[in-house]
Amino acid sequence: MGGWLSYIWWGGDPDEVNPISGLSRRDIYAVQKSWAPVYANLVVTGTELLKRFFRAYPDSKEFFRMVRKLPEEEYINNTQFKAHVINLMSSLNLAIINLNQPEIVAVMMNKIGDSHRKRQIKEKHFHDLKEVIVKMFIEVLHLDAATLGSWSKTVDFWYKHLFETLNAAETR
Repeated sequence: MGGWLSYIWWGGDPDEVNPISGLSRRDIYAVQKSWAPVYANLVVTGTELLKRFFRAYPDSKEFFRMVRKLPEEEYINNTQFKAHVINLMSSLNLAIINLNQPEIVAVMMNKIGDSHRKRQIKEKHFHDLKEVIVKMFIEVLHLDAATLGSWSKTVDFWYKHLFETLNAAETR
């Protein structure tokens, strides 16, 4: 599409970058479109993601008391673990569907950073998780370079705001 038709289709310039998120409309579309099949089976996908995370970074399993001593094949039978998977995937989904409202997503990420700080989770753990997500998306979804670039910008936007509160000194 070119010219005015493209402008109408995208709701503006598809490549104009939002100053808060660093994302263009084209980036948001790519992330949302590639996320849809992931979220369609959220429990299976989320469980696989955390299994891969625990395999790549076994020490991270210590943050998950509910599965700390369980063998991998029993995770899905643990109600607390399943609830955490649903919470994780639902939080990601909310952050993705609201990318066109970056100020809302920034507040959501601040809240996630605050709750994870209280659990002694560090920035390193989030970078480790990002590595696992990217690898899984490449292997499972076969994303192209442009879509991976859009995902990278999205996660960078999330992490910027998540780390603001994750790394904040306790105020007491």
